[in-house]
Amino acid sequence: MNAEILTALAIFAFVSSITPGPNNLMLMNSGANYGFKRTLPHALGVGIGFTVMVALVGLGIMQLFDIFPISYQILKVLSIVYLLHLAGKIAMSNSSIETDNSNAKPFTFVQAAMFQWVNPKAWTMALTAISVYAPTKNLGAVLFVSLVFGLVNFPCISSWVVLGQKMQVFLTNKKRLRIFNGSMAALLVFSLYPVFLN
Repeated sequence: MNAEILTALAIFAFVSSITPGPNNLMLMNSGANYGFKRTLPHALGVGIGFTVMVALVGLGIMQLFDIFPISYQILKVLSIVYLLHLAGKIAMSNSSIETDNSNAKPFTFVQAAMFQWVNPKAWTMALTAISVYAPTKNLGAVLFVSLVFGLVNFPCISSWVVLGQKMQVFLTNKKRLRIFNGSMAALLVFSLYPVFLN
Protein backbone atom coordinates (compact mmCIF):
# COMPACT_ATOMS: atom_id res chain seq x y z
CA MET A 1 0.00 0.00 0.00
CA ASN A 2 1.58 3.25 -1.14
CA ALA A 3 1.73 6.47 0.88
CA GLU A 4 -1.12 8.09 -1.04
CA ILE A 5 -3.53 5.24 -0.37
CA LEU A 6 -2.39 4.98 3.25
CA THR A 7 -3.05 8.69 3.74
CA ALA A 8 -6.50 8.36 2.19
CA LEU A 9 -7.27 5.36 4.41
CA ALA A 10 -6.10 7.18 7.55
CA ILE A 11 -8.24 10.22 6.68
CA PHE A 12 -11.27 8.01 6.03
CA ALA A 13 -10.70 6.18 9.31
CA PHE A 14 -10.37 9.48 11.18
CA VAL A 15 -13.43 11.15 9.68
CA SER A 16 -15.67 8.10 10.06
CA SER A 17 -14.42 7.45 13.62
CA ILE A 18 -14.62 11.01 14.97
CA THR A 19 -18.06 11.90 13.61
CA PRO A 20 -21.24 11.28 15.65
CA GLY A 21 -22.76 7.83 15.59
CA PRO A 22 -24.16 5.30 18.06
CA ASN A 23 -20.74 4.43 19.51
CA ASN A 24 -19.61 8.01 20.05
CA LEU A 25 -22.93 9.19 21.44
CA MET A 26 -23.02 6.30 23.89
CA LEU A 27 -19.40 6.87 24.91
CA MET A 28 -20.02 10.57 25.51
CA ASN A 29 -23.08 9.73 27.57
CA SER A 30 -21.13 7.14 29.54
CA GLY A 31 -18.28 9.59 30.13
CA ALA A 32 -20.76 12.14 31.46
CA ASN A 33 -22.54 9.65 33.70
CA TYR A 34 -19.67 7.42 34.87
CA GLY A 35 -16.39 9.22 34.18
CA PHE A 36 -13.43 8.15 32.03
CA LYS A 37 -12.10 5.33 34.20
CA ARG A 38 -15.41 3.43 34.42
CA THR A 39 -16.04 4.01 30.70
CA LEU A 40 -12.61 2.72 29.61
CA PRO A 41 -13.74 -0.94 29.17
CA HIS A 42 -16.60 0.35 26.99
CA ALA A 43 -14.14 2.36 24.84
CA LEU A 44 -11.72 -0.58 24.57
CA GLY A 45 -14.60 -2.86 23.59
CA VAL A 46 -15.58 -0.46 20.80
CA GLY A 47 -12.02 -0.02 19.53
CA ILE A 48 -10.98 -3.66 19.60
CA GLY A 49 -14.41 -5.01 18.69
CA PHE A 50 -14.63 -2.80 15.62
CA THR A 51 -11.09 -3.66 14.53
CA VAL A 52 -11.96 -7.38 14.68
CA MET A 53 -15.19 -6.67 12.82
CA VAL A 54 -13.33 -4.98 9.94
CA ALA A 55 -10.99 -7.98 9.70
CA LEU A 56 -13.86 -10.50 9.69
CA VAL A 57 -15.78 -8.51 7.09
CA GLY A 58 -12.66 -8.50 4.93
CA LEU A 59 -12.20 -12.24 5.42
CA GLY A 60 -15.60 -12.98 3.98
CA ILE A 61 -18.29 -12.87 6.66
CA MET A 62 -20.41 -10.77 4.30
CA GLN A 63 -20.81 -13.86 2.10
CA LEU A 64 -23.30 -15.10 4.68
CA PHE A 65 -25.65 -12.31 3.57
CA ASP A 66 -25.36 -13.57 -0.02
CA ILE A 67 -26.02 -17.17 1.02
CA PHE A 68 -28.81 -16.27 3.44
CA PRO A 69 -30.37 -12.97 2.24
CA ILE A 70 -32.93 -13.01 5.05
CA SER A 71 -30.06 -12.68 7.55
CA TYR A 72 -29.51 -9.07 6.46
CA GLN A 73 -33.12 -8.17 7.20
CA ILE A 74 -32.93 -9.95 10.57
CA LEU A 75 -29.77 -8.00 11.43
CA LYS A 76 -31.47 -4.76 10.40
CA VAL A 77 -34.46 -5.42 12.67
CA LEU A 78 -32.21 -6.45 15.57
CA SER A 79 -30.18 -3.26 15.12
CA ILE A 80 -33.26 -1.06 15.30
CA VAL A 81 -34.79 -2.87 18.28
CA TYR A 82 -31.54 -2.94 20.26
CA LEU A 83 -30.69 0.71 19.60
CA LEU A 84 -34.20 1.76 20.63
CA HIS A 85 -33.78 -0.32 23.79
CA LEU A 86 -30.47 1.41 24.55
CA ALA A 87 -31.98 4.82 23.85
CA GLY A 88 -34.71 4.05 26.38
CA LYS A 89 -32.16 3.04 29.01
CA ILE A 90 -30.14 6.20 28.39
CA ALA A 91 -33.23 8.40 28.62
CA MET A 92 -34.16 6.86 31.97
CA SER A 93 -30.61 6.97 33.32
CA ASN A 94 -29.94 9.19 36.32
CA SER A 95 -26.44 8.04 37.19
CA SER A 96 -24.19 11.07 37.37
CA ILE A 97 -20.79 10.31 38.91
CA GLU A 98 -21.65 12.94 41.50
CA THR A 99 -24.40 10.73 42.89
CA ASP A 100 -21.94 7.85 43.43
CA ASN A 101 -24.57 5.40 42.30
CA SER A 102 -22.70 2.09 42.46
CA ASN A 103 -25.72 0.18 41.11
CA ALA A 104 -25.50 1.96 37.76
CA LYS A 105 -23.11 0.26 35.36
CA PRO A 106 -21.61 1.36 32.05
CA PHE A 107 -21.16 -1.04 29.14
CA THR A 108 -18.64 -3.82 29.72
CA PHE A 109 -15.86 -4.63 27.25
CA VAL A 110 -17.77 -7.64 25.88
CA GLN A 111 -21.06 -5.73 25.56
CA ALA A 112 -19.35 -2.93 23.64
CA ALA A 113 -17.49 -5.36 21.37
CA MET A 114 -20.68 -7.31 20.59
CA PHE A 115 -22.60 -4.08 20.01
CA GLN A 116 -20.54 -3.47 16.86
CA TRP A 117 -22.44 -6.25 15.12
CA VAL A 118 -25.78 -4.44 15.50
CA ASN A 119 -24.37 -0.95 14.94
CA PRO A 120 -25.42 0.32 11.49
CA LYS A 121 -22.60 2.87 11.30
CA ALA A 122 -19.99 0.24 12.18
CA TRP A 123 -21.25 -1.98 9.35
CA THR A 124 -21.11 0.92 6.89
CA MET A 125 -17.59 1.86 7.97
CA ALA A 126 -16.31 -1.72 7.78
CA LEU A 127 -17.87 -2.45 4.40
CA THR A 128 -16.59 0.81 2.89
CA ALA A 129 -13.08 0.33 4.32
CA ILE A 130 -12.76 -3.17 2.87
CA SER A 131 -14.45 -2.39 -0.45
CA VAL A 132 -12.30 0.66 -1.15
CA TYR A 133 -8.97 -0.18 0.48
CA ALA A 134 -8.82 -4.00 0.35
CA PRO A 135 -11.05 -4.93 -2.60
CA THR A 136 -9.05 -8.08 -3.42
CA LYS A 137 -9.67 -9.41 0.12
CA ASN A 138 -5.96 -10.27 0.33
CA LEU A 139 -5.21 -11.34 3.93
CA GLY A 140 -2.31 -8.91 4.30
CA ALA A 141 -4.34 -5.98 2.95
CA VAL A 142 -7.35 -6.83 5.14
CA LEU A 143 -5.24 -7.04 8.29
CA PHE A 144 -3.44 -3.80 7.40
CA VAL A 145 -6.72 -1.92 6.87
CA SER A 146 -7.99 -3.33 10.18
CA LEU A 147 -4.82 -2.26 11.99
CA VAL A 148 -4.93 1.29 10.60
CA PHE A 149 -8.57 1.58 11.62
CA GLY A 150 -7.80 0.30 15.10
CA LEU A 151 -4.93 2.75 15.60
CA VAL A 152 -6.95 5.73 14.35
CA ASN A 153 -10.28 4.74 15.89
CA PHE A 154 -9.36 4.46 19.55
CA PRO A 155 -8.06 8.04 20.07
CA CYS A 156 -11.10 9.36 18.20
CA ILE A 157 -13.67 7.52 20.29
CA SER A 158 -11.75 8.29 23.49
CA SER A 159 -12.12 12.00 22.76
CA TRP A 160 -15.90 11.57 23.05
CA VAL A 161 -15.48 9.98 26.49
CA VAL A 162 -13.32 12.92 27.56
CA LEU A 163 -15.92 15.36 26.18
CA GLY A 164 -18.61 13.64 28.21
CA GLN A 165 -16.44 13.68 31.33
CA LYS A 166 -15.78 17.41 30.90
CA MET A 167 -19.54 17.98 30.83
CA GLN A 168 -19.94 16.54 34.32
CA VAL A 169 -19.37 19.97 35.82
CA PHE A 170 -22.65 21.07 34.19
CA LEU A 171 -24.54 17.89 35.03
CA THR A 172 -24.46 17.94 38.82
CA ASN A 173 -28.07 19.10 38.77
CA LYS A 174 -30.51 16.19 38.28
CA LYS A 175 -32.72 18.19 35.95
CA ARG A 176 -29.82 19.06 33.65
CA LEU A 177 -28.67 15.42 33.76
CA ARG A 178 -32.13 14.22 32.73
CA ILE A 179 -32.20 16.72 29.86
CA PHE A 180 -28.72 15.65 28.75
CA ASN A 181 -29.55 11.93 28.88
CA GLY A 182 -32.84 12.55 27.08
CA SER A 183 -31.03 14.49 24.37
CA MET A 184 -28.45 11.72 23.95
CA ALA A 185 -31.25 9.16 23.68
CA ALA A 186 -32.99 11.24 21.01
CA LEU A 187 -29.75 11.61 19.03
CA LEU A 188 -29.17 7.87 19.26
CA VAL A 189 -32.63 7.24 17.79
CA PHE A 190 -31.94 9.84 15.09
CA SER A 191 -28.70 8.03 14.21
CA LEU A 192 -30.89 5.18 12.93
CA TYR A 193 -32.12 7.18 9.95
CA PRO A 194 -29.62 5.63 7.48
CA VAL A 195 -31.03 2.20 8.32
CA PHE A 196 -34.44 3.23 7.05
CA LEU A 197 -32.95 4.51 3.78
CA ASN A 198 -31.66 1.05 2.83
